[in-house]
Amino acid sequence: MEKKYNQLMKKCIALAKKYEGRTSPNPLVGCIIFDDNFKIISTGAHECYGQNHAERNAILNAKENLKGKNLIVNLEPCVHFGKTPPCADLIIEKGIKKVIIGIKDVNPIVEGKGIAKLKRAGIEVITGVLEEDCKKLNKFFIKNQTKHLPYITIKIASTLDGKIATKTYSSKWITDEASRKEVQKLRNKYDAILTSSTTVIKDNPSLTCRIKNGKNPIRIVLDTNLATSPDSKVYTDDGTKVYLITSKQTKKYPKNVEIIKTPIKNKHINLKAAVGILYEKGIRSILVEAGGTLNKSFIEENLADELVQFTAPKILGDNNAISFVQGFDRNQISECNNLKISDVKKLKNDIILTAEFI
Repeated sequence: MEKKYNQLMKKCIALAKKYEGRTSPNPLVGCIIFDDNFKIISTGAHECYGQNHAERNAILNAKENLKGKNLIVNLEPCVHFGKTPPCADLIIEKGIKKVIIGIKDVNPIVEGKGIAKLKRAGIEVITGVLEEDCKKLNKFFIKNQTKHLPYITIKIASTLDGKIATKTYSSKWITDEASRKEVQKLRNKYDAILTSSTTVIKDNPSLTCRIKNGKNPIRIVLDTNLATSPDSKVYTDDGTKVYLITSKQTKKYPKNVEIIKTPIKNKHINLKAAVGILYEKGIRSILVEAGGTLNKSFIEENLADELVQFTAPKILGDNNAISFVQGFDRNQISECNNLKISDVKKLKNDIILTAEFI
């Protein structure tokens, strides 16, 4: 039985993943309705913020009476009226006899109340199926609900020896085309991409998402002294919101650019203050695509949750080359920042290593 539940939960997770980047600030949820022989009757997912939840879609997609059937979902069904009615009520109304859940909802509005309501209605409830996989799927949502801060990932493209550019700032291209395509997929998952004024000046990136049916994340530029030109590609008015975080009086920027003035710390933007303001603006996940100095600051201030390193089989050597944590210094191994490797993926030539800060 456990093996069957695990197989179905994997399918729920796969259903949910199809809509990465589209449900924020809501979680990613997939749902399957099946009979006692484990025949799948219907499936559904939460496809977009403001639209039906996964359980409701699975129920609406069913072509037969659901009385006495079973439902599996990666996140506890909701009990409150939000953009849509409570899913727990609909499950009860349809006569479903058993509900299998990956993880409890960490949202205080729900947090066990959905499970309790189902049990009171006489429904058998099983929890904790592929719990770690379900937590990983909704790492953004869990951080948002428990810390009230955005989930922050640092993205790096480096050589085997951790260099992101030569001493002359030559960096195109360290990684191959397959890696660059994966970066576009990664961008599609996040609410926003954040970079520094130095990166804008040296590389003039667009920071757009160039995949079919992809969305452009909000763009964020940290520019303490307004050193970037309003004509930089990152400020292009393509309908995408841009937040320019600075401490100075503003120049004239395109109408899609919103200026956020923040406090200064050690002559630079106060990162903790900036991150808090961005959360208040509704940003729930941030992909940092910057240079070694800003990467170092995010790590030293314990603001980064995860690191995704695209590593090319190249060695650049020292020679004043730029590290992905420029200026980062530890005297003892015991002082190292520790991470937990959560995924390793081999592409055509490069490797993608994902590691969580612990």
